[in-house]
Amino acid sequence: MRIFKNKREVALALGGGAVLGSAHIGVLKAIEELHIKVVAVSGTSVGALVGALFAFGKHWHEIEKIAMSLNWLDIASVTLTKGGILSNDKITKMMRKELGNVKIENSPIPLSMVAVDIVTGEKVVIVSGSVADGVRGSSCIPGVFAPVEMNGHLLVDGGVIENVPLSPHIDAGLKNIVGVDLISNIHFKKPKNVLDVLVNSLGIALKNATRLETRTADLMITPDLTGFNMIDSKQVPRLIEAGFNAAHPVLLEKFGEP
Repeated sequence: MRIFKNKREVALALGGGAVLGSAHIGVLKAIEELHIKVVAVSGTSVGALVGALFAFGKHWHEIEKIAMSLNWLDIASVTLTKGGILSNDKITKMMRKELGNVKIENSPIPLSMVAVDIVTGEKVVIVSGSVADGVRGSSCIPGVFAPVEMNGHLLVDGGVIENVPLSPHIDAGLKNIVGVDLISNIHFKKPKNVLDVLVNSLGIALKNATRLETRTADLMITPDLTGFNMIDSKQVPRLIEAGFNAAHPVLLEKFGEP
């Protein structure tokens, strides 16, 4: 079991939610301002992307710039395969551009990502191998993106089974687990195309599952993302602000002033 040196050390679990993941950046900003130390980070889907950048030393300002430069479809390309209508190969290229060809097991902050093996239906906690491939596998929305082969598994989005990835920290015996749930407080808009239908369908499933799975966290941060959607990248600045506004007061209440 990991022995925490002081109460200001936390294990951070970042949930999925596509573009809503920009709210994670605001959470990281609040953590920095309150001088809270993150000793482990886990991520599902976009949480894996943000978590990986953070675990390898990217400051929240740097992650903000990356988020501002991306478009939902910038990280996808059309591919008419049996596994999906899009490919998220561009995520691999983007992660390698930002971090290089790094391995998960070499991250300065211990890092894990959650995905699902689409063949066995089992949860896969990715703790080794290419960071870029791990992020791509964890964020592979079923039916939208083609599944990703990694470490002997055929992976899809971990949100199917654990959208806020608390279990890697619980299994490691960590305490002060802080989860970030992006899904519970959103509402879905009428879909305009097949991509909207698929994303809304996944979001509804995640919303229902997340209500049950987050009860084991020591602290949950649940930004009010009413009025936001999971696709529009123009929301990024407001999402970062919403994440900060949700995180700062609850972290301050739990941990106090530094």
